[in-house]
Amino acid sequence: MNTGTVQAIEKLAGDFMHQPYELYERLRTEGPAREVIMPHGVKVWIVTRYEDVRAILADPRISKDGRRINELFARHSGATEEPSSVYDDELSAHMLNSDPPRHERLRKLVSRAFTTRRVERLRPRIEQIVDELLDAMQALDGQEADLIADLAIPLPITVITELLGVPVEDRDAFQRWATTLVGATHSAEEVGAASAAVIDYAGRLIELKRVQPGDDLLSAIVQTSEDGDRLTDGELVAMVFLLVAAGHETTMSTFGNAMHSLLRNPDQLARVRADPALLPAALDELFRYDGGVSLATFRFTKEDIALGGVTIPAGEIVVAALGSAGRDPAKFPDPDRLDVTRPVSGSLAFGHGIHYCIGAQLGKLEVQLGIARLLARFPHVRLAVDPTELHWKPSTLMHGLVALPVRLDPQ
Repeated sequence: MNTGTVQAIEKLAGDFMHQPYELYERLRTEGPAREVIMPHGVKVWIVTRYEDVRAILADPRISKDGRRINELFARHSGATEEPSSVYDDELSAHMLNSDPPRHERLRKLVSRAFTTRRVERLRPRIEQIVDELLDAMQALDGQEADLIADLAIPLPITVITELLGVPVEDRDAFQRWATTLVGATHSAEEVGAASAAVIDYAGRLIELKRVQPGDDLLSAIVQTSEDGDRLTDGELVAMVFLLVAAGHETTMSTFGNAMHSLLRNPDQLARVRADPALLPAALDELFRYDGGVSLATFRFTKEDIALGGVTIPAGEIVVAALGSAGRDPAKFPDPDRLDVTRPVSGSLAFGHGIHYCIGAQLGKLEVQLGIARLLARFPHVRLAVDPTELHWKPSTLMHGLVALPVRLDPQ
């Protein structure tokens, strides 16, 4: 059932995520929700206005039950599987693909190990990792560097492998698997092989942490119990995958976009460089302006849901456009202008409701320290190419740069 003006279903271009904001502006003007066909052929309802996006993210009538999503993808595309279902089912059975009460149980067990104190204890080590990466960049002696390959990619994967307690000798292999799993250009066969490798490795690592626990997050999660309840081995494997995928791809794209935004707005870059104390608050504005996660992961309606003059029927896939919500003028005046002194409240960059990103604090800390120490070391950093030469990754949900070439010019 649909009320209001019936609009033709629009097919989104394969490269719509390269420059999505004009599309988002038009969709916000047309109505609260619109049926579109995603580039991979699946029909979804996209929600673009801030208040509606916020409501959808917290609506208990919207489900993320991974057990049903493949069925709905097949129904709404004629395909036999969800585009991302090349992952082994064991990897997909994590809390991001779960509804209450299972979600509450999984998140409660994990959040006890993912405390503010544990994240803050990582600050000195993250600073050290950033400095080591900047040392390698400085060795280029002012030549061109790529902030994606040289900083945005290695920083979060190094942090997450250390956080999980992956032995040093295994980190190169683990990084290769993680890059394949969260990348957008690998074949189904490559992703399937990486999926199997992660399941096998994670199972052995979990057993090691069970008998020889260390001072790391995975050991803490393995040992954590609530009224005698613990995560099963399968749930632990899925949790490892979720932490790697969320902690790697999202931080990488968010950092790259934040630096891209500053480099494209030299007056705002000058403000942050002149007053580094602005940076922690400025992050919310940078994430609002051009966040790394443009569309939230797929959900579906369990019953009819009315948004304004539009009713989304039960059994429909719904996509909440986080990037559009951040540019909604009804919430953020003059939204297409970057202002690092803007007081931002109610940001949806890390989601909202029960699925709010459990690693948001860690991601913010990595981006903050990466930008702060980069600007301190290379205060005259600037784009090395014309902005029109930059390319965005082919992705359905993520909005991130393939590369961000810069001139370091330390003097």
